Amino acid sequence: MTRKSFLIQGVVQGVGFRPFVYKLACGNSLVGFVKNDSRGVQIEVEGDEAKIDFFEKQLKTELPPLARIDMLQAKNIQPLYEKTFEIKESIHNLADTKTALISPDISTCQECLDDIKKRGKYHNYFATNCTNCGPRYSIIQTVPYDRANTSMAKFGMCESCLEEYNNPLSRRYHAQPISCNSCGLTLSLWQQETKIEIATNAIFSEVAEFIKNGKILAIKGIGGFHLVCDATNDAVIAKLRAFKHRPTKPLAIMCKEIAHVRALASLDEDEEALLLSKEAPIVLLKKSLFSYIKLSELLAPNIDRIGCMLAYTPLHHLLFEHLQNPIVATSANLADEPILTKMEDIFAKLPFVDFILDYNREIINGVDDSLLQVVHGKMQMLRLARGYAPKVIKLPFASEKKILAVGANQKNSIAFVMKNNIILSPHIGDLESLVAFEYFERTIETFVGFFDFKPETVVHDKHPSYMTTKWAKKQGKKLVEVQHHLAHIYACKAEFGLSGDYLGFSFDGTGYGDDATLWGGEIFVGDERKYHFKPIKLLGGEKAIKEPRRVALSMLFDALSLEEVLELDLACGNTFATQEIKLLHQSHTKNLNAPQSSSVGRLFDAIASFANIAQTISYEGESGLLCESFYDATLQKCFDFSIEHGVIELKIVEFILANSYDKKLLVSMFINTLVKIIIKIAKKEKKEVILSGGVFQNKTLLELLACGLEKENIPTYFQQQTALNDGGIALGQAYYALCT
Repeated sequence: MTRKSFLIQGVVQGVGFRPFVYKLACGNSLVGFVKNDSRGVQIEVEGDEAKIDFFEKQLKTELPPLARIDMLQAKNIQPLYEKTFEIKESIHNLADTKTALISPDISTCQECLDDIKKRGKYHNYFATNCTNCGPRYSIIQTVPYDRANTSMAKFGMCESCLEEYNNPLSRRYHAQPISCNSCGLTLSLWQQETKIEIATNAIFSEVAEFIKNGKILAIKGIGGFHLVCDATNDAVIAKLRAFKHRPTKPLAIMCKEIAHVRALASLDEDEEALLLSKEAPIVLLKKSLFSYIKLSELLAPNIDRIGCMLAYTPLHHLLFEHLQNPIVATSANLADEPILTKMEDIFAKLPFVDFILDYNREIINGVDDSLLQVVHGKMQMLRLARGYAPKVIKLPFASEKKILAVGANQKNSIAFVMKNNIILSPHIGDLESLVAFEYFERTIETFVGFFDFKPETVVHDKHPSYMTTKWAKKQGKKLVEVQHHLAHIYACKAEFGLSGDYLGFSFDGTGYGDDATLWGGEIFVGDERKYHFKPIKLLGGEKAIKEPRRVALSMLFDALSLEEVLELDLACGNTFATQEIKLLHQSHTKNLNAPQSSSVGRLFDAIASFANIAQTISYEGESGLLCESFYDATLQKCFDFSIEHGVIELKIVEFILANSYDKKLLVSMFINTLVKIIIKIAKKEKKEVILSGGVFQNKTLLELLACGLEKENIPTYFQQQTALNDGGIALGQAYYALCT
């Protein structure tokens, strides 16, 4: 007789892991127990040694859909000669460190969708779920993941649900959000602060009619409210954009089924698999030129991409029983503020909303929809959120340090280092408002509460004006500061568990450099900045980031006199009055509010201006998206460039002054030139390559690079599971602090 104990860590709570163990143990005629605790799952099995060995193999190879084992410790112990195998109640020893991981929220599984269609207690129930699907992170207050620690605590279970909850052979065994029509959540429909008295079974058809009739609704999802309207209706989308002060930033859409996505976008097998995955993210797709679904041109104006997702909750599926058109499904919030999770905030902040569909389960942790794309056959994360986060990066070593990394000011996320894990929070957002910064602080408190985590070291960006930097310096902890673009490189190293020196290309908008200028086109060998693009003066400081024409004009001032610039018939100059150009020239020559920047993102702005694609922009990265839509793969020409003493200078102005050109030529030449420069330096340095930073969200650029470096047999890494934009900065900060 043999008895063996197991301690298992990973995503093993709230995912059907204990009933899975129960079935394996009983199937192998083993006795003992399984239970959750604050560290993970504890198992003891007793019986025939060969059967225990087979049980251990099954543990590793036959996991439930949402489970993941990161660590398994096993040892032989004394037999107890028990008679049965049982599932014991969760325990939490205050002396233990909380290390059990939090599972992300997952889309509704097919079995639950089937239950909704059947007669019975789940028929048309909008919150149906089981251990294989449904809310997790959004409803949990602390670990262990038990009903009492979630926003389901106030909902008592009916006799039937309780029976399923306690049956180890049911897929709803200890499914903490379990409920049904008899004992569960209730829907309510509101016209502003007035509740509409309507039968529950009529709500979805009524909501569908509102959408068809051009109304804007706020509909509560898993992690917050969506603003919803008909995706084919120009007038209502124009109204939504006006109300949200969002003139051109793309709006995501939700479709009823994959056939509808195929009809409106070009997608390959990898993109389709992501849309249909249990995470159900927004996937950025190329618009189809021929579609029987006529989407509004206002959804993603002037670009060739559209963000699509499929219905991922029972509520969405029930609504689509009454709708055929795709719907806009964008986060309900004000600019620079987090997604709204309470109906009262919709009343207060979004008075333009015509109707609100709410339910009475609290969203404890707000979470946006994840956004990604497929590049060169690989997933690329653009926003790490619902379905994928909290994200755990396994370290190749155990850390004695307890580290909190607070990330950047834009696309903020935070990261915690505990033992052999880096835990990355879901996307928090831009910290440009007091409400957003309060959300940042609240997210830190949430994760500290999850793990009883007391950081010994706080890691932050070098930028002295970042809100995250100011917060870090008030904590009275040991501080580590990391240069922004080096953090981008370390984020990629963290995802792939890399160590040692790499050739790192870190291209983005702007970040605070070691020399107090604004970097954004940096090339590192190891931790040393060895190359960078020639700096450009940003005329008007931050104003230049929203006006590409200022960047283009600055490049003209670098090459020409004021009189020569005034004589030119170029779009970047024609949008300014003569007096404005004179004032900007004065700013350039006297360095008045004209900080220097080596940013590749700003070079994209200049190209957009010179090509007259955009002279002003309304959201970050718009120039890059607009330029990408004009790229022509048949045009192979490049700009001349020089690399002297590590400074890269593109001869863009020289070409513009000497040649005629159109939008496609200028954009194609610029992207081709970036590819040529990167491959040239990579061949010279003879090191494996890392590509990181927001500029590499440009799918065309990254695909060309991936193919080009592959042909040169140069191993190349770019982030796939984590955001390579500023959403990955916290991850890079944490890994840098561990490695240095």
